[in-house]
Amino acid sequence: MSVIDIGWGQLLLSLLFILLAAIASFFYRLGMERDLLIGTLRTFVQLALVGYVLQFVFDLEHPILILLLYLWMLFWAAQAIHSRVDESEVSILGPTFVSMAVTFTLITSMVTSLVVQVEPWYRPQYFIPLGGMIAGNAMNAISLSLERLLSSLRRQRAEVELILSLGGTWQEASRRLRREAIKAGMIPSVNAMMTVGLVSLPGMMSGQILAGVDPAQAIRYQILVMLMLVGATALGTLLVINLILRRCFTRYDQPRL
Repeated sequence: MSVIDIGWGQLLLSLLFILLAAIASFFYRLGMERDLLIGTLRTFVQLALVGYVLQFVFDLEHPILILLLYLWMLFWAAQAIHSRVDESEVSILGPTFVSMAVTFTLITSMVTSLVVQVEPWYRPQYFIPLGGMIAGNAMNAISLSLERLLSSLRRQRAEVELILSLGGTWQEASRRLRREAIKAGMIPSVNAMMTVGLVSLPGMMSGQILAGVDPAQAIRYQILVMLMLVGATALGTLLVINLILRRCFTRYDQPRL
């Protein structure tokens, strides 16, 4: 099976979908026309630039350069989480980036070296796409968890202060809120495992099938990706929530929010 090339002229035809979305936004007064335009332009520009960068990195195959590129991707993922959560009283950017850098780099390295058994383990054709999938999926989970945690701390401050006034520590006062926040971030990944193959064909599997890969091989890769994403989401969310939660209390166990 050969891959059918898509030319720029064919690609421009897909702008009809954006036009339909913009017409719907204008008709129903959603006010999203500007966002659709900016999003479309950024999609073309950012992916074109990434294509050139990846080609450069793939040619060099230097581990330091590959890890630096991956950390750069994780920084923008952490920045997106920071913008989405929009928290001003507690610093979340630094802990989020550090947690993602440590957890996701470790998991991606384990997948390429132990599971896929790539030689060398940092081979960019595997490391960057797999690591990017982890970052993109876990980014949404971490955002959900942080939003749940911070909103719960504000909404249930009286309960937290009551436990603290009775001699409880900040860990005891926030135990239930932490558990609920971590669970909120993991639910989408678990639900995805429940419905994979029944509702839709996931992106990794679909892309490989379109590229002419044997469906059985594509399925094995997709199973790997699903398990990898759940593990990365669980560990990444757990680490981020614990680091951020400590910052929500002073050294005297007083809530900051």
